[in-house]
Amino acid sequence: MKKLLLVLTAVSTLLLSACGAAQNNNEGTVNESKETAGAPAEGSENAAPTEAAKEEKNEAIEVDKGLFNNEVTLPASMFEGQAYEEIVAQAKEEGIDEVIQNDDGSVTYKMSKSVYKKMMDEMEKGMLDYVSELKSGENFASIKDVTHNKTFSEFTLIVDKAAYEGGFDGMASLGIVVVASYYQLFSGVSSDDLKITINAQDEATKEIFNTRVYPEALEQ
Repeated sequence: MKKLLLVLTAVSTLLLSACGAAQNNNEGTVNESKETAGAPAEGSENAAPTEAAKEEKNEAIEVDKGLFNNEVTLPASMFEGQAYEEIVAQAKEEGIDEVIQNDDGSVTYKMSKSVYKKMMDEMEKGMLDYVSELKSGENFASIKDVTHNKTFSEFTLIVDKAAYEGGFDGMASLGIVVVASYYQLFSGVSSDDLKITINAQDEATKEIFNTRVYPEALEQ
């Protein structure tokens, strides 16, 4: 499954698609006031999806959990430079039953429940490995510990507050967001519902002095 996960390199695309819904809604409000009176109303038969909405949908990761098998659809942007034959060969090596290239360039993997579980187990291990690396203090010296919930949707960085605020260790949050986003999306959370909370807690006083919620924080 590691070879399959090598296609997950489009980090910026993932984050942008995850926060696209809120951003597009804001833009839509502004644009709506500029529409002419004769424009089709939202929800009417003649109303067409905006280009931004189409692009957001095309960049989505979709998971369909069936009774016996699971399907995972990845956007075309994750396969740039890869031939379809190569994608299929890699998938077959990992035990995936069927690979379908869709008209929009996205690729759907059909796999057994056991293969899907193996994929999620490896993604969970990757998340835990990253947390362990943060806790080691080798790259982010102000971080003393990291706690999280079972779904990887909320994390608390326990830090030396003065050192944390005086340096760039806050960048560790972005790494958490990337890895946790992949885990949540592949577990079946839709991009519209994706939410990751990062708290910063002072080791000495136990005070949570900073909380950021992603992907909304990326728009600030």
